[in-house]
Amino acid sequence: MNCRNLIYAIGLFNLCVTSTLIQVSFGKASNFSRCWFPAIYNFGDSNSDTGAVSAAFTGVKPPNGISFFGSLSGRASDGRLIIDYITEELKLPYLSAYLDSVGSNYRHGANFAVGGSSIRPGGYSPFPLGLQVDQFLRFKSRTNILFNQLSDNKTPFKSSLPRPEDFSRALYTFDIGQNDLAFGLQHTSQEQVIKSIPDILSQFFQAVQQLYYEGARVFWIHNTGPIGCLPYSYIYYEPKKGNIDANGCVKPQNDLAQKFNRQLKDQVFQIRRKFPLAKFTYVDVYTAKYELISNARSQGFMSPLEFCCGSYYGYHINCGKKAIVNGTVYGNPCKNPSQHVSWDGIHYSEAANQWVSKRILYGSFSDPPIPIGQACF
Repeated sequence: MNCRNLIYAIGLFNLCVTSTLIQVSFGKASNFSRCWFPAIYNFGDSNSDTGAVSAAFTGVKPPNGISFFGSLSGRASDGRLIIDYITEELKLPYLSAYLDSVGSNYRHGANFAVGGSSIRPGGYSPFPLGLQVDQFLRFKSRTNILFNQLSDNKTPFKSSLPRPEDFSRALYTFDIGQNDLAFGLQHTSQEQVIKSIPDILSQFFQAVQQLYYEGARVFWIHNTGPIGCLPYSYIYYEPKKGNIDANGCVKPQNDLAQKFNRQLKDQVFQIRRKFPLAKFTYVDVYTAKYELISNARSQGFMSPLEFCCGSYYGYHINCGKKAIVNGTVYGNPCKNPSQHVSWDGIHYSEAANQWVSKRILYGSFSDPPIPIGQACF
């Protein structure tokens, strides 16, 4: 074993030794040792953006945040996202967006996800995954320098900085890829998007590899959800005849997502073999979300094709805006967001995010089948 691999092995060993000191009982996995993650570093799109778009562009306006965070939510939902439920499960604070300079605290991690982002450059957002990783590298370098320059550990500024030793002990989470497919479908053909998947995933794993060489050791990777089940997809997809399943989902778009996910899972298996000193968990978010959509009414939700905020019928207006057309007001939110799977036709409601989180965080939809609290083992 060369020096680099020896150092990496020691880092992962230390993480696991530390984690065995904490015994927990949760869900079906009781009396197991639990990992101690001092921080989370997240990369993704609007499914996990906790304030980047709001800080960098025009803001995420109310009624986003109406159910939990309020007007400063910064999230494309009425409340919490899956990443928020991950932090709650690991007993960590909610993640501050890297791009948000107001009120941010990075002691326990940072969120590099930006709404609209894709893995490859050239999509909806100027913040593709490669740039998010570059931002992380700069963040790590600069915070390490600042932390070591400040002598007083009790200064408010230093207490908001990550501890240098925590980067190798942190959990690295990913929820990205949906926009690569959506952008491709809007600007090319489905066949071309299918052909692009290997290149998309090649760039994804270049980013993962870059983080590995920076000391990241525990990776939690979400696959992409059933994009054909978004109300937006149903409304704008033509022709519908023969292409809509029993739940109102666009079958060709879901088939595309599943092709992407199969190749993603294969790549995760390959990178496990390449980096045996790290831990990689593949999380089948697609199946969890499709299960919710298929059983929405029995789970207390309305039709999954209905959404709470914004309008795509009669007059197109995004959530957070209002318009009056011929006396009809468009843009008011519904009165019962917790009964909707979809918040705004594209993003999930807090209630739906919570439902999905309860399924994916305890091993039922992951490979290997372990809870997130044991992802370091």
